[in-house]
Amino acid sequence: MFSGISRTNSLEDYHQESPGEVFIVIKWLIIVCFLLASCANETRDSPADSYVEKVPTTVLDAPSVNGANAAPINRAAVERGEYLLEMLGCGVCHTNGALVGSPDENAPLSGSDIGIAFTTPLLNENPAIVYAPNLTPEPATGIGGWTEEQIVAAFRQGEGQHGNSLVPVMPWPGYSMLSDEDAYAIASYLLHIDPVVHRVPDNVPRGKEASGHYVYFGVYEKK
Repeated sequence: MFSGISRTNSLEDYHQESPGEVFIVIKWLIIVCFLLASCANETRDSPADSYVEKVPTTVLDAPSVNGANAAPINRAAVERGEYLLEMLGCGVCHTNGALVGSPDENAPLSGSDIGIAFTTPLLNENPAIVYAPNLTPEPATGIGGWTEEQIVAAFRQGEGQHGNSLVPVMPWPGYSMLSDEDAYAIASYLLHIDPVVHRVPDNVPRGKEASGHYVYFGVYEKK
């Protein structure tokens, strides 16, 4: 079919000698490019490949109150605080392992070694990570040095112990409408449970690799 046709390196020469052959060459170049692009898309790693979907449906009882932790104790307020904290589900984030369905029931509310990504790992290979802190009244690693007013400001206004803003992983805007009575009942309850020594990892800024596990949207765990 191609015998007797001279070959040159110029596309213009192809056109002068055989427009049909030029069309065939261009068509095959397009097909090859399409196939190469398809292969590239198939082999490109997806950010989601490094995550595993979890079903952490965890129901946790709030820890019992230890009346010896402080006196006098307003028993009615503390019991209401226990009820409210269970209803709000605080233990899921603040109990180690609960975010992936395996809570440490011997250390409830003592903070989590599993972080929560609050920037998207689908855009950033290393998202920003926050670790839910220890909510027990342990002085060194928990909230033992906090006042009730500081605790209330944290979960109702997103304000840290020293007036700094808390990251929006904790849904404090949803708690902002709690009445003073309910808010202080929760704070009083937290100060009357058993202290647990547990220091959670430091938060990780975006772009820095986390040393431990974390979850995204509460259902995808980093492998």
